[in-house]
Amino acid sequence: MADPKGFLTHARELPARRPVDVRIRDWREVYEDFPRPALTRQAARCMDCGIPFCHNGCPLGNLIPEWNDLVFRDDWREAIERLHATNNFPEFTGRLCPAPCESACVLGINADPVAIKRVEVEIIDRAFEEGWVTPQPPAVKTGRRVAVVGSGPAGLAAAQQLTRAGHDVVVFERADRIGGLLRYGIPEFKMEKRHVERRLEQMRAEGTEFRAGVDVGVDVTAARLREEFDAVVLAGGATAWRDLPIAGRELAGVHQAMEYLPPANKVQEGDLPVSPISAEGEHVVVIGGGDTGADCIGTAVRQGALSVTQLEIMPRPPADRPGSQPWPTYPMLFKMESAHEELEAEGGTRVYAVSTTEFVGDEQGRVRALRLVDVEGPASGFRPIPGTEREIPAGLVTLAMGFLGPEKGPLLTDLAAQAADPDAFFDARGNVARDKSYMSGVEGVFVAGDMGRGQSLIVWAIAEGRSAAAAADRYLTGETALPVAIPPTARPLV
Repeated sequence: MADPKGFLTHARELPARRPVDVRIRDWREVYEDFPRPALTRQAARCMDCGIPFCHNGCPLGNLIPEWNDLVFRDDWREAIERLHATNNFPEFTGRLCPAPCESACVLGINADPVAIKRVEVEIIDRAFEEGWVTPQPPAVKTGRRVAVVGSGPAGLAAAQQLTRAGHDVVVFERADRIGGLLRYGIPEFKMEKRHVERRLEQMRAEGTEFRAGVDVGVDVTAARLREEFDAVVLAGGATAWRDLPIAGRELAGVHQAMEYLPPANKVQEGDLPVSPISAEGEHVVVIGGGDTGADCIGTAVRQGALSVTQLEIMPRPPADRPGSQPWPTYPMLFKMESAHEELEAEGGTRVYAVSTTEFVGDEQGRVRALRLVDVEGPASGFRPIPGTEREIPAGLVTLAMGFLGPEKGPLLTDLAAQAADPDAFFDARGNVARDKSYMSGVEGVFVAGDMGRGQSLIVWAIAEGRSAAAAADRYLTGETALPVAIPPTARPLV
């Protein structure tokens, strides 16, 4: 235990965000450096509980009390070893994960939980600075070839584990750069892409091969993939977005969030001079109150939007944990992310319990306004409230309403036809069905991440990538030394 009285003597601390009027002028990450003494105090707050529920809250099973204690004792080299024991990419999760571990922290029963995410990201950042993160190529090669389809967190985790097990791994990505949503779905101000690049550099040095710009199922057929590789891991994500099929949907200026965010990231990569979809000088409306919606807000503010409004059909969440979401479950609470802070500072607003009924266009076929109505729900089925109809200006609308599962493109339809039972290739929710070993209905084809479980968290993606890799390794060699994070049938707390 780091400090027996630490949780009594120290309060929760987080790094300060850079001033809004400064950070919205660039695309750098929003947080300032966290002083080392403050970090040590956070690590000291960990109580080393008899039953550390943070383990259960984290799908990766991160050894949180262990590395908190090591940070307190200034043993950073051992701390990164314990962190990497369960998590391939703590620099991603430390920046992007909503921290179900903190919701499950025992200290959080009646006080503010330990700032676990901040300790995690500080450990990995220091490890990179000190040169402790080095390639770990396999000592022995198996001669087996594995294809990983998709280069998001699930695909990268599976690829790194399988490469280290001695297999020849090729990662296929249909986008022009490797990284999946880490690359093009997450704005630069949330995670600078240098963090992705340095991890890819490590993976290449370990022997993983990356092929970008390859649409598997089109450029390479499913049959050819199975012929050329001894196993396949599907990690293409849940990219079938939820649409809003109302009057005016066809108007110019109405875009899906994942049509809007990638070009903005390409500009930061230097691949585009300007984004073809820009918020500059526009009244922007973001439909959807989740993390993707927040990403759209921060992007629009930085592009110079005239105004930004975020709409959410659900009621405003409570500020404190409700009785219906008891500890240690992950509660749905009102959040003030950095993008929301920027929204308010720029005069924007978040509107809850409202539904869009129509997109209104101008003579040129562009959206100029939205028609809205307040709703009662969700228990009443989001019933419109008479007399609350109104119109707000909109020159750019982004739909950030979540995803419905994997795209049913040529890859999945061809694999389904090859399955022993084609009708059972997809589950009831439209995801790719898999057994307890992560294998789909096609021999030697495994499924990890959102493609199998539906839209979820980055920690679940990495956990499933690690577990699917272990299952594929066992399939190829008859045994495995790779750790299994969690079975696909486990019920999450979040």
